[in-house]
Amino acid sequence: MSIDALVPNDPRVEHKFKSFGDIKYYYVLAKPQGKPVATVLLAHGWPDLGFAWRFQVPYLTSLGLQVIVPDMLGYGQTSAPDSFDEYTMKKMTAHIAAIIKEVTDQPVILGGHDWGGFFVWRMYAYYPELIRAIFSICVPYMPPSPVKITLEQLVEKMPNFRYQLQFASGEAENILNKTPENIRGLMNGLLGGRTPDGSTALRVEVGLIEENLQKISPATSVSKEVIDFYVQEHSRHGFRGPCNWYRTRTLNAEDDLELAKNPDPRINVPAMLIMAEKDAALPPRLAQGQEKLFTAGLKSEVINDVGHWVMVEKPEETNKHIGDFVKSVLGDELKASL
Repeated sequence: MSIDALVPNDPRVEHKFKSFGDIKYYYVLAKPQGKPVATVLLAHGWPDLGFAWRFQVPYLTSLGLQVIVPDMLGYGQTSAPDSFDEYTMKKMTAHIAAIIKEVTDQPVILGGHDWGGFFVWRMYAYYPELIRAIFSICVPYMPPSPVKITLEQLVEKMPNFRYQLQFASGEAENILNKTPENIRGLMNGLLGGRTPDGSTALRVEVGLIEENLQKISPATSVSKEVIDFYVQEHSRHGFRGPCNWYRTRTLNAEDDLELAKNPDPRINVPAMLIMAEKDAALPPRLAQGQEKLFTAGLKSEVINDVGHWVMVEKPEETNKHIGDFVKSVLGDELKASL
């Protein structure tokens, strides 16, 4: 059974912009028929776009929800400042908070994947009054630490994050910015493509493998048209902006010192965590013990036989988990609208 999905420049959604000085955000706003029951905001990660959520948006609007989906800072039609200090969680959550307030005066359900998953937990730390519930795909909640941990120290503890050193160093963006075909090789490789000998475009213990990028076969999970769109959008700014997210470890750690003064760092709204069985960087074992960090309940799910790009590769299963969670949060409000 085919599942409804947005297409590039889809006429079913509104295409919006909001500026913060020299920084401009692009986001889409999808509305249901009739008055929205609630609002969902979806945040993507690296190296993605708001388009990552294309299978989720029509499903959520079918439930009576309106959906805000930004290209996060550094990506697509949103600005991509060169300076990495613009990419702290503190600054970016302020941007998204303003977008939420522009669209609705009610608290939202917040969802994220990859860096977007980390982002939504910090969004709650800074703006709890704006958030009704949270779900994260592939990224467990990590409370703000009262001790600064460098990226190098993190990688020493978690070798499967070693790729982040390459991304932060400038090497990865230099490779990807050489030619659009390198970007194509990355996106094909992340979504099922392989070299003739079965090698990948990226390994978590290394990073990008430059010599493989132009040998990668077409993606198996998405169409050539989708890959073309990613290449087009990533070619707007190149990869300095997306890689800047990996350069903010120390700045975010400094901001976390202030957040860590909160004596109770637990999440006090309903939450869900979806992990992917075969995620090489963020395996399901990282979610062990999460329940103690949530006062209003944590719904934990694992989607089997899939890697990191779970929303695209298992959209129906992803949507079912999101739908069940949203229904549990909204209850009678949602029933009345259906």
